[in-house]
Amino acid sequence: MKLATAAQMRELDRQAIQERKIPSIDLMERAAEGVAETALELLPLRPGKCRAAVFCGSGNNGGDGIAAARLLFLKGVRVRVFLVGSYEKMTPDALEETRRLSECGVELERFDPEDLTQSTWARGSHVLIDAVFGVGLSREITPDSVYAAAIHLINECSGAVVAADIASGVEADTGRVLGYAVEADKTITFTFKKLGQAVGNGALLSGDVTVWDIGIPEDLQNGIVCAAQTVERDFAKIALPPRKVDGHKGTFGKLLVVGGSVGFTGAPYLTATAAVRSGCGLVYLGVPQEIWAVEAAKCVSAMPFPLADKNGLLSYKALQTIKEKLACCDVLALGPGLGRSPHTERLVCELLERTEQPVVLDADGINALAGHIDVLDRRKGRVTILTPHDGEFARIGGDLSHGDRVRAAREFAVQHGCVLVLKGHRTVTATPEGNVMVNTTGNSGLAKGGSGDVLTGIIAALLAQGCTAARAAALGVWLHGRAGDLAAERLTEYAMTPEDVMGALLGAFRELI
Repeated sequence: MKLATAAQMRELDRQAIQERKIPSIDLMERAAEGVAETALELLPLRPGKCRAAVFCGSGNNGGDGIAAARLLFLKGVRVRVFLVGSYEKMTPDALEETRRLSECGVELERFDPEDLTQSTWARGSHVLIDAVFGVGLSREITPDSVYAAAIHLINECSGAVVAADIASGVEADTGRVLGYAVEADKTITFTFKKLGQAVGNGALLSGDVTVWDIGIPEDLQNGIVCAAQTVERDFAKIALPPRKVDGHKGTFGKLLVVGGSVGFTGAPYLTATAAVRSGCGLVYLGVPQEIWAVEAAKCVSAMPFPLADKNGLLSYKALQTIKEKLACCDVLALGPGLGRSPHTERLVCELLERTEQPVVLDADGINALAGHIDVLDRRKGRVTILTPHDGEFARIGGDLSHGDRVRAAREFAVQHGCVLVLKGHRTVTATPEGNVMVNTTGNSGLAKGGSGDVLTGIIAALLAQGCTAARAAALGVWLHGRAGDLAAERLTEYAMTPEDVMGALLGAFRELI
């Protein structure tokens, strides 16, 4: 699903109104229909027995709410409508909707945080509509403002909350909370889903998001080039590489996993096993000599072999053996459980410099780039996928200080010519071309040591089977998250383990086949 920015939505509205001569009030009425219809669906009783509180700002988003209040009133719902802001700043369309509401016998009331009758009405309402701010909000909401008071009241109420276009207080392009934000149960967003509803806190505060058609012509919508999209099941089905009926082990790719150290024997095992689970034909696992026996006992389907080590960590002397094994492999997965030392850092940098094959870099493989980002730059033109969490991302120069994960991931991927998988809630995949894909699967049960190693194995296996780097990364993240969801359904987010996620890959693949 396409994700639009606030600027893109303003441009769409301008084209529809100014170039196609669609009356703006008609667009507002269609938006209100979506808000009102959703509110009616959430009522626990028939409309005549329910009441609603509608909070509106002075802009066109407020006009959507005022129009929705009129539609609810005409359906029999008892409604009070509160203006959070000033009459003097109301837009012409919002004023027209206020006039139409008044003709029905319902007056727009100025919201007063000290008015007990207003707060009592809101607390007793079955549904509340948030139409205070639209997608244009860019300034922080101050604690002593009437806007903060309204948001606090909405969040304190027990009724279902419907947000018009976007939950007030959420920045449309980043998902950041600008001081305070409404916690919506459902958001009815117009024409396109907004970027801030898919990432950051916006993804948590938006509730269930439904896209509502307000009448923007289809050709205008098709003309919007969105640099971000969500990754959902339809994408995953298309991206999944087919299995040839007459294929053999070599047909489905050969992967070399290099990692492991004393104390971190689980990570390389999880990566290698997840790769086998994800369809890779042959998986080799190079680990330090000191832990080779452990890996050999664990691995049944992958093939471990020993490498030169020093103090339980891979030695630079392992380079030649790795190169020889890599010569007959399609992809290198580097870093799970590797540990950190001058020897391993030098080894990682040399492998990145000399390896022509695609590389999936994870964990301490990523950490080895701290202070050596030029090594990554010299791989431009070759396939490199990095899978950092926020801490690892910061170590290699990623900038999350502005709270915009999409922008940070995109800028890094473009600058360094890599595919970046920035892990976390709603993992972001960014490509060297500047495209961004936001994942929609996964849960807190994946926030456990070892989960990232499983993800690395899935991505590397898909890459070995012929997926493009961008598809391997985005599909791998979706499969990993979906397997996590299936594991949580069976075991709960508390009790599930990375091994359980690997086991649940069966169900995730089955849903796509």
